[in-house]
Amino acid sequence: MEFFQVKTVEEVWSLFAGFEPVGREKVPLEGARGRVLASAVRASEDFPPFARATMDGYAVRAADTFGASPSSPVPLKVVGEVRMGEAPAFSIGPEEAAAIPTGGMMPEGADGVVMLEYTRRIPPAEVEVLRPVSPWENVMRPGEDFKAGEELLPRGKRLKPQDVALCATLGLEEIDVFRRPKVGIISTGDEIVPVHETPGPGQIRDSNHYALWGIAEEIGCVPLYLGHARDEESSLLRLLEEGVESCDAVLISGGSSVGARDVTMAALKALGAEVLVHGVAISPGKPTLLALKGGTVLWGLPGHPASCTVVALVMVRPSLKRIGGEQPYLPPFPYELKAIASRNIPSAPGREDFVRVTLRKEGEVLYAYPVFGKSGALSSLVKGDGLLRIDAQKEGVAEGEEVTVWPFSTSG
Repeated sequence: MEFFQVKTVEEVWSLFAGFEPVGREKVPLEGARGRVLASAVRASEDFPPFARATMDGYAVRAADTFGASPSSPVPLKVVGEVRMGEAPAFSIGPEEAAAIPTGGMMPEGADGVVMLEYTRRIPPAEVEVLRPVSPWENVMRPGEDFKAGEELLPRGKRLKPQDVALCATLGLEEIDVFRRPKVGIISTGDEIVPVHETPGPGQIRDSNHYALWGIAEEIGCVPLYLGHARDEESSLLRLLEEGVESCDAVLISGGSSVGARDVTMAALKALGAEVLVHGVAISPGKPTLLALKGGTVLWGLPGHPASCTVVALVMVRPSLKRIGGEQPYLPPFPYELKAIASRNIPSAPGREDFVRVTLRKEGEVLYAYPVFGKSGALSSLVKGDGLLRIDAQKEGVAEGEEVTVWPFSTSG
């Protein structure tokens, strides 16, 4: 078998726009963290709905405090104390003040809060102000946080804990989210054995299954192991049919490379799938397949562990984010770093190279050290801190050149 027309990574990414997101569902707030919004969240009211203190201290008329200093304090009459969760039953007149806690509702007439440490209480009912406040200092005014009708959380956003807290502030008991995509995983190859077995001559344990499981689970998908297919079309076709029936995406580990025992393409054709990609200008990972069957996304990934994982991180992961409704789903890594190449790194033009690197800060400079390893070696990924991306038009990078690195860490 020969490769179809090889596509660039960017061309593969461009296909994801045609993938439809999965369905939606309602979830309670307790289960909303990490889920993806299926509709925007808008403010139903101004927040805060009333002027509130942002510091413990005394609510005052700001004009009364002008000129106050430790050597020339301004005395004010204390006319009350604001209690949390209650509207003050009094107002603040000229040369008056009221004790107020953080979050307390400002009394009518007050337009500033003097912090407690800049006051001196004089019993029984007076306070000295030791520094002035400007109008609305240490006060959050009505609607200052957000206004009614304002979009607060866009459709496609993956919810963080603070986002869920915001929804609680709005009184939302349930949130409209996209369903978590179900991702089927198929291992292939006569040489693959389960982790609990001791490999015989020419055999290896199945590691790709677990790498793909973790990558899918990390972005909120529900992974499902469909099983192990031998190097026979009928064996793979049976698992693919099961996957298309029950999953939103299916990831096939191995079986996509050119060779006599390649059965993935034959099984996809028998399934009636539309093949979108067969071969990508990427290293490692050229023998990559992408197909569609109905609404199910099908990936045929290289069997070599490093190749499989790099392709999964660079291309499979954003495709799963796309069908999960997340926006933006590209770039494939949450952030990138600029570093300096520690040495010359060769690369063949015409393909995009993703070199595993470690990152080391020396003084004020971040250096990228390549971790070379063949496509079957997992250790380069374990030792590495990220992927150094080399453009397809370049013949490698030179020592001292600035490079782009995508860290494996999922947080910035």
